[in-house]
Amino acid sequence: MDPIADMFTRIRNASAVKKAELVLPLSKLKYEIAKILETEGWIKKATIVPGGLNNRRNNFDELQIQLKYRKNGKPQISSIQKISKPGLRIYVSKDEIPTVLNNFGFAIISTSQGLMTNKEAKKQKIGGEVIGEIF
Repeated sequence: MDPIADMFTRIRNASAVKKAELVLPLSKLKYEIAKILETEGWIKKATIVPGGLNNRRNNFDELQIQLKYRKNGKPQISSIQKISKPGLRIYVSKDEIPTVLNNFGFAIISTSQGLMTNKEAKKQKIGGEVIGEIF
């Protein structure tokens, strides 16, 4: 199973039922993606919950994401999808970096310099694997 696709699905499902926050298993990659979503203004906050939330009798850290909604009650994230899948990785060069929804959205690119948005990758002229698109 793909943990990043699972993360995106959990965010999509939680925002569809207008949940304020969601908790999912922690990994460094998921935390970096959540931090990018936070700095770009698509979620309120991403925090690490040590030992799990409310002592669920597990010793694993969890990632807590607080979702963001517009004034009319619609979710801030209208679409979040995984582009590169385990069976088909999508790599782009510095000249092929995608533009998402005419720059109203963004793509998350995994580069040799770490995770970054498509705008940052274009500025630094670095290609990499396209993880997902958010708008």
